[in-house]
Amino acid sequence: MKNKLIDLNNHLFAQLEKIGDDDLTGEALDTEMQRSKAISGLAAQIIGNAKLALDAHKAINEGMIKSAPEMIGLRDPDAGPA
Repeated sequence: MKNKLIDLNNHLFAQLEKIGDDDLTGEALDTEMQRSKAISGLAAQIIGNAKLALDAHKAINEGMIKSAPEMIGLRDPDAGPA
């Protein structure tokens, strides 16, 4: 997978810099604010998915569950190398 959480972090800070630009006013500022709201919503979903995967990984390591659903993206530790 190409995108990492650090990439999301970089995008969020780049957008923060855009809306903090004092030269951005009027319609351009409104457009960036709408874009920021969309990015924020998507970021929350991405972070939620990452938290779910991390929680599943912790549960496996703590022996609470044997494996996680494939959609979470964790391999069965007993499956051997990929």
